Amino acid sequence: MAPKLESSRRQEARRRLRRRRFNLFPKIRAYFLAGALVTAPLAITFAVAWWFIELVDRNIVPMIPEHWNPDTYLRETIGFEIGLPGLGLLILFIAITLIGALTAGFLGRMVVSFGERILAQMPVVRSVYSAIKQILETVLKQQSNAFRQAVLIEYPRRGIWAIGFITGTTEGEVQSLVREEVVNVFIPTTPNPTSGFLLFVPGKDIVILDMSVEEAVKMVISGGIVTPPDRRSALERATPQVSAETYEQQDVLREKRPSPISQNED
Repeated sequence: MAPKLESSRRQEARRRLRRRRFNLFPKIRAYFLAGALVTAPLAITFAVAWWFIELVDRNIVPMIPEHWNPDTYLRETIGFEIGLPGLGLLILFIAITLIGALTAGFLGRMVVSFGERILAQMPVVRSVYSAIKQILETVLKQQSNAFRQAVLIEYPRRGIWAIGFITGTTEGEVQSLVREEVVNVFIPTTPNPTSGFLLFVPGKDIVILDMSVEEAVKMVISGGIVTPPDRRSALERATPQVSAETYEQQDVLREKRPSPISQNED
């Protein structure tokens, strides 16, 4: 009787050990995924930053005269070059700042104006230069609102919704040809939001989102994986404003809905 009892205890101990082993793998997997979620964004950010720093250093540092290069003094002091990381980026930052300070003066503005007049005589270069300058002035201008508001519009057809960004009120020939008041809306692509489509959308067909522009950009880049929280009140969340239905009755209700753009302007 005693040997049988001892054998059953050993079998039970083996079963418990197997269960512990099987339970250990899901825990290891969960710990690994948790570690990857912490380290992967840091590693990718560091890798991109390091790649950019090396790219700038590789192109800027060779242009520095040897007697001005800090690596020269380090080589004479300690006997070998260290290769200061970020030196080219620092030089580039200082150079751009000095150029900005010089162009702010009267003489600098004259030089820039003279250079632009020369570029204006070049057929292809002038178009590229003027387009790039206009985009950079819009994006980098102090207190710029290139993307003023995140919105929801029906695109590419009725019943399908897409996130867009208001870039301004339509003016000029486009607005004069359209009966309704339309708004410039940029529709970004996923995962690269720098490319997309420019649409001229009637104000009554635009739904203003409460999420910030940064939150909307993150949602577009992640393909909807990163979704910002709904900060509206419980009453607003319980009352839908639009519908994906494309029936005639829903279209009539949509036409009766006041334009949110006009309400914001008031």
